[in-house]
Amino acid sequence: MASITPDIGTRPLRRDAERNRQRILEAAREVFAERGIAATLDDVAIRAGVGVGTVYRRFPDKEALLSAVFLDVLDRLAAHAEEALAGVSGWDGLTLFLRRCSEMQACDRGLRDVALASGYGTHELDAVRERLVPLIEQLVARAQAEGKLRPDVRETDIPMLLFMVTEVAHHCGAARPGLHNRYLQLIIDGLRAPGTGDLGTPLDYADLEIFGNSLAPGRARRSPARGTP
Repeated sequence: MASITPDIGTRPLRRDAERNRQRILEAAREVFAERGIAATLDDVAIRAGVGVGTVYRRFPDKEALLSAVFLDVLDRLAAHAEEALAGVSGWDGLTLFLRRCSEMQACDRGLRDVALASGYGTHELDAVRERLVPLIEQLVARAQAEGKLRPDVRETDIPMLLFMVTEVAHHCGAARPGLHNRYLQLIIDGLRAPGTGDLGTPLDYADLEIFGNSLAPGRARRSPARGTP
């Protein structure tokens, strides 16, 4: 019987720890959605109603917490891309993907910071990006093969276009909800083949890394790598 007592005594502690973890994750979702990745672990702790030491016991740093919060959301982006590729038309698939992503990111500034910009993330987030980038490449190539998407568009343009649309949502959404859809439609119309006007030199992945680091405040720096959207 004596051997049972320690187990009984530890079970409430484990339940308390899990409740704290879920409370921290929910608070992190709200805080990062509102403020982006510039939010701190102190901000999360205050929202969760726990001490910052409790947050650090569950998550060693902000990057680990971001991974836990956004991994499932970024996975949804990949699922949207897969759904778009499964459609009959490449053009319809690409525009569906743009609409789905812009709607998700318009509601979540932290998702914009992590998913659209580059240069920040953990092994888990990088794995999702590695899954997402080839799908975006296929969406672009398929729409161009149909002759619907102008031929000078590159897959690296997609994150920048989404960034521009979601910035309208973040800055104007309170006064004009849904305004970003107007500018998304203008962008979609501008993507149609044959297109007029010289777009200039497209971004490569190194360019996207540089711009990504500047778009999201508080972002860690690291060397450019191909395959990061």
